[in-house]
Amino acid sequence: MKDQFLGTSCTTILVGKKASYDGSTIVARTEDSGNGSFEAKKFIVVKPEDQVKHYVSKISKVAIDLPDKALRYTATPNAVQDEGIWGEAGINSENVAMSATETITTNERVLGADPMVAGGIGEEDLLTIVLPYIHSAKEGVQHLGALLEKYGTYERNGIAFSDVNDIWFLETIGGHHWLAQRVPDDHYVTVPNQLGIQDVDFDDPDNFMYSDDLPKFIEDNHLNLSLDGKVNSRLTFGSHADIDHHYNTPRAWFIQKFLTPNIDQEPMSDNIPFAQKPFRKITIEDVKYVLSSHYQDTPYDPYGTTGTEAQKHLFRPIGINRTSELSVLQIRPDQPEGNRAVQWLAYGSMAFNTLIPFYTNVEDTPDYVKNTTARVSSENFYWANRIIAALADPHYHDVVADLERYQELTLSLGHENLLDADKAAVNKTGQALTDALAAANNEISDAVKKETEDLLDKVLFTVSNLMTNKFARSDN
Repeated sequence: MKDQFLGTSCTTILVGKKASYDGSTIVARTEDSGNGSFEAKKFIVVKPEDQVKHYVSKISKVAIDLPDKALRYTATPNAVQDEGIWGEAGINSENVAMSATETITTNERVLGADPMVAGGIGEEDLLTIVLPYIHSAKEGVQHLGALLEKYGTYERNGIAFSDVNDIWFLETIGGHHWLAQRVPDDHYVTVPNQLGIQDVDFDDPDNFMYSDDLPKFIEDNHLNLSLDGKVNSRLTFGSHADIDHHYNTPRAWFIQKFLTPNIDQEPMSDNIPFAQKPFRKITIEDVKYVLSSHYQDTPYDPYGTTGTEAQKHLFRPIGINRTSELSVLQIRPDQPEGNRAVQWLAYGSMAFNTLIPFYTNVEDTPDYVKNTTARVSSENFYWANRIIAALADPHYHDVVADLERYQELTLSLGHENLLDADKAAVNKTGQALTDALAAANNEISDAVKKETEDLLDKVLFTVSNLMTNKFARSDN
């Protein structure tokens, strides 16, 4: 079982189009398994004819009849689906992206007024029952909001939707209520397992959407804690727990420290902003770096040499050992609709892996990222990354140079592949375009497979020479 029973996980960053390096909207989230568990993942395309019509949740048993017409979409479901699909992140054929979910927190007053619904919907279900049926980010909020009001939810989640123009972030409030904010174009947003939205304007439909009775719900249950009468969602609906200062807020602190270094904040602060302006435009590599964070160049780095042992283990890293996958969902305005959407994919602990860019306007994905099973094998990207991370972690400083070279090379290959494929896609439409994009996906998958196998070989050689039972005749 996952987050709703094993504690909160995942870290989200959302980048508005005027804050990104190329005008893209960027939605990124590490999907982290609950403490003590590791969920193997795969990357697939779900065609309309393969979309389920009558959906039944494994966890809550909720049954939902889905619309007849579905869009094709990508997803990163569990490789072993005995606990459900857990589709998590994808982009549909209308170039609308969805990331579900960021586990968030709330407070006892909210839960008393609107309790969780044991037979409702949750993270297991959301991508499958929403993404195939929406044509814009705003429609995604409306569609999911209606489902939350009808079926309720058994957990607390934040869900991101994006298209070429907008990013919306929806947060669930109690069992049936919800609130969503549009990400300002020139800002980025950080969500580290806490309810994040702050100041709310119920009279601004361009930037806020919410369940119909939310203002009355706040008033009736005396939820607004602001002295000036304005509604601050984080104060009204969120938590204020000691564990937040160790598990949650330091992650937002580090991301904002890197992307907006001129600000002065503390890692345990309760006032780290939901939305922040960067000091320069944000790249894919920046997203990868901050979501791989283990608090580099601070006393809190578990691989560092400056902090005490207590400091090194004071805060939960972003690039934690139990990350299942990262999807960076990029909708690019400078490309035609047919090759506009890219899903960058990483598996495993973020400090030890790389991202691969995949076009989503395709009918299938490469075997290397698709054919994950419960069987451990270096022949697929998920297990190769898990093996490398486990070998490298105890000997981080001995292998970090190899890791850095691998990450730089593979990310460079990814950008090169996109540039070449975009040029090759000019004047192509229909099946010819789809085939060209699929060929580009296979090419970059093969290239990264080669480099990953080479990295595994190097890491294995290095750590084998560092085994405890090593001995040479010259040692005595």
